[in-house]
Amino acid sequence: MLSAILIVTLVVADLDSTRSAYVDWLDYRIVADEVVSSELAASWAAPAVAGSRSVLLQPASGATMWLRLIERPHAAGYRAMHSTGWTANEILVEDPVDLALRFSKPDSPFRVVGPPAPLGSNGKVIAMQTIGPAGELNYFTRIPPEGGTFIKTPAASRVDRTFIAVVGGRSMSSMTRFYRDTLGMSVLDPYPSAVQVVNDSRGLSPDYQMQLAVVPISPASILELDEYPSDTADRIAPIGDLPAGMAMVSFVVDSLDSNKLAWRAPPSARREPPYAGRRAGVVVGAAGEWIELIEREPR
Repeated sequence: MLSAILIVTLVVADLDSTRSAYVDWLDYRIVADEVVSSELAASWAAPAVAGSRSVLLQPASGATMWLRLIERPHAAGYRAMHSTGWTANEILVEDPVDLALRFSKPDSPFRVVGPPAPLGSNGKVIAMQTIGPAGELNYFTRIPPEGGTFIKTPAASRVDRTFIAVVGGRSMSSMTRFYRDTLGMSVLDPYPSAVQVVNDSRGLSPDYQMQLAVVPISPASILELDEYPSDTADRIAPIGDLPAGMAMVSFVVDSLDSNKLAWRAPPSARREPPYAGRRAGVVVGAAGEWIELIEREPR
């Protein structure tokens, strides 16, 4: 059902500093700078968000994928990897080593928590992890020109688009059932992996292994499901509001006409960029992650 990642929405406490970090350090371009309309907030069943400052950013490559920043006061206490829901935004880059050198400067808004290193499964894929200005976890990853195991398209600019969205939950079986049975996706068999950045953040043993599963979307993007420890807290959104941090990921789908989907609010056509008149609606996944589904074509 899911065919592409379209928008990653970050809820941040300081819009100005977060926007500057992505524009000045990662070459993102401002596509829209406005407040969230009451109609858009209502489509998320999050009326408290109406009137909030928001910016829509696009990578320098011009890829049809956007980063949306929304300013909300409750985001100030967000800590990545300490609650369920969307946990990491993985972004294609040309050279993680060069980016890490830039991030070593004293004024960098991005703090490296996992230095550039080759993946064990493919030494030509180099990834690093950072905590951004709003406490968000970003992976910056180089895919070689010939492509990787799942992703066949390398970065087209120094910092390009999101190509993996990571969700963390306490039950791999529940997450697998949701993406397989509700959203109609293929979920590959889980496997154990020691995710060092999570182990360090959570004070776990360096050799602690969680279950990971891959959900292929296309040759350009995938989802990763991470089974977090059983004592992981739920990420609770204030009543009528969005969750803090990486709050929502939006995907392109062919149609919203499915009786398997429990909408937060009835889908509606949106005019704001980048919806372009297409219908959209939000469902909540098994780990509490907010998933916005946007039809491929307007009706």
